[in-house]
Amino acid sequence: MLLECRGLRNIYSPGGVGADLRLRSGEVAGLSGASGSGKSLLLRAIADLDPSTGDVSLENQSRNAFSGPAWRKQVVYVAAEPAWWAATIQEHFAATPVDSALQALGLAPKLLKQSPQDTSTGERQRLALLRALILSPKVLLLDEPTSALDRETTHATERFIKNYIETGDAAAIWVSHDPVQLARVCSIAPYVLSNSTLTQGATETSTVTN
Repeated sequence: MLLECRGLRNIYSPGGVGADLRLRSGEVAGLSGASGSGKSLLLRAIADLDPSTGDVSLENQSRNAFSGPAWRKQVVYVAAEPAWWAATIQEHFAATPVDSALQALGLAPKLLKQSPQDTSTGERQRLALLRALILSPKVLLLDEPTSALDRETTHATERFIKNYIETGDAAAIWVSHDPVQLARVCSIAPYVLSNSTLTQGATETSTVTN
């Protein structure tokens, strides 16, 4: 088992029971639920970005055996609105992305020299994805990674992520409000977070607003 969560609960979550989740190499699990249901909080708990209760393991090794930075290099959270703090995009990368990766995502190399403020929301989403993949993580926690993209770029980004997972023996949890997208990208039954309870294989019935 690549990733396993047992009774995991972000302490900032609004009640509910702890979440149980299992993910094998090569799998993509969808995660849906109404806005405010706690999807981002669950991903942040898995990534050890917020305090949590319960147990998490990577390749059968407890998260407690890792330092925080070592865990977050292997289990990477890609936020819906990623943070940028340095003067140029390039300064946010541990290494320079190869041109082929930029091209696959429809990004021009010159963007790396620009200020984050001079790029679009969609460009920053794709650049944040590349920034995460530079670390060669085992698990990607994707929080609406294509929400600001047009249809063509969304499909290109989906292909790019799926190729990384298939070739890198990795896995992903993919948050989306679009059931059609989840049907395209997911390889196992999706998870639904409702009333602070995580269920696999359920169908989301709540009214969802973006």
